[in-house]
Amino acid sequence: SVDFNFKKDVPKVKKGKIIKDKRKKNRKLLLKNHGEDVVAVPEYEPGRFVRIHKIEEPKKVSGKQTTTVGLREKLIGSLKGSRFRFINEQLYTNEGKNALKIFDEDATAFKVYHEGYRQQVTQWPLNPLDVIIKSIRKMPKEYIIGDFGCGDAKLAQSVPHKVYSLDLVAANADVIACDMADTPLKKNSLNVVVYCLSLMGTNLKDFLLEANRVLKMNGIVKIAEVQSRFSSVTDFVKSVEKCGFKLMDKDLRKNYFFFMNFKKVANTGKSNKLEDFSLKP
Repeated sequence: SVDFNFKKDVPKVKKGKIIKDKRKKNRKLLLKNHGEDVVAVPEYEPGRFVRIHKIEEPKKVSGKQTTTVGLREKLIGSLKGSRFRFINEQLYTNEGKNALKIFDEDATAFKVYHEGYRQQVTQWPLNPLDVIIKSIRKMPKEYIIGDFGCGDAKLAQSVPHKVYSLDLVAANADVIACDMADTPLKKNSLNVVVYCLSLMGTNLKDFLLEANRVLKMNGIVKIAEVQSRFSSVTDFVKSVEKCGFKLMDKDLRKNYFFFMNFKKVANTGKSNKLEDFSLKP
């Protein structure tokens, strides 16, 4: 604020016009300065100084400037959205090792993808990862979990279990960067493998065979995917079971998402005899 000092002969000051408030017994001062009301009105007593505070109003942005800023933000948002959709399409229509090359060649691509992903999450009726987190919290604390396609490793931050967080790019120091079909995890070392919206690519067979390799016998694979990606749930289940698993249960009632749990019933090794399978983009 800006301070003004006036004596009792305030009306002679050229900086503003003093208006006496006759509605009260003790007169108060108001300053009119360039058409703006300035408040602060200690009581006026003849022969004494009074201080009047000028309130600085924030500068107004012109309508033209506001429109320009808004258009710029919309354009940037549109470009980010287009790039996210392009990257998303590449992840769905390529093998995992080729998807890894996309992020190796463009250091910003992973950040753009996950910014777009987080924006999508806000529009869903529920976050499927929250459903998986709730189910894992009910499991024995000694279980070891593998989060395949972990993003920013929210699962590891939300449960008391030991969690290996894996993704194509390490979003933070807790994430192991690798191809989901070729992880550095030891054989028969996990109790649970999670694929939450991460069965992307055309070689899902390789992903599930890797899950079979790292899981202990009777270990669990938890899958959550968007309903629209399934042409046939029956065919998908059969393909997963050929990778050494048995369907335990499935929940197809959740709005927008399907949830499935499989148990490891056989060691398959990295068999090349199985046919590749995939889900729709």
